[in-house]
Amino acid sequence: MLQPITGFHQDEEGHWVAELACGHNQHVRHDPPWQNRPWTQTVEGRHRVIGQVLECRKCDAGAPPDRIQVGAPRPA
Repeated sequence: MLQPITGFHQDEEGHWVAELACGHNQHVRHDPPWQNRPWTQTVEGRHRVIGQVLECRKCDAGAPPDRIQVGAPRPA
């Protein structure tokens, strides 16, 4: 199910995680050549994709909403 991105936070390893409108989180790693997402590396890049949609497999599986880690940095 397609869900819009509402924000971002970093996991304990410093990888970027998209927060989706459905309450699920999804990693959006920039790990070339497998995952080419250079927009994750800047505040401006992440800000530009707010509102764009990602396929949420957790919604498709009927999973409950995720919890954002307490203390995780949240860029503007």
